[in-house]
Amino acid sequence: MKIDTYLEDLRKKTAEELSTELVAAKKELFNLRFQNATNQLENTGRIKTVKRNIARIQTVIVEKKAEG
Repeated sequence: MKIDTYLEDLRKKTAEELSTELVAAKKELFNLRFQNATNQLENTGRIKTVKRNIARIQTVIVEKKAEG
């Protein structure tokens, strides 16, 4: 259920908002990878979640471009 609401929120956003959210997610992924490399990351599952969120954001961006 959380994923459905997250996707609905993404689809309501404009292209500019989506691009800023994509940049923020990529920065978070970089930080998580850095923490993982230095053995400071406690929840390694967060990396997988952020990767999937990045893919979801990119998918919504492509859908919006296809619409118009």
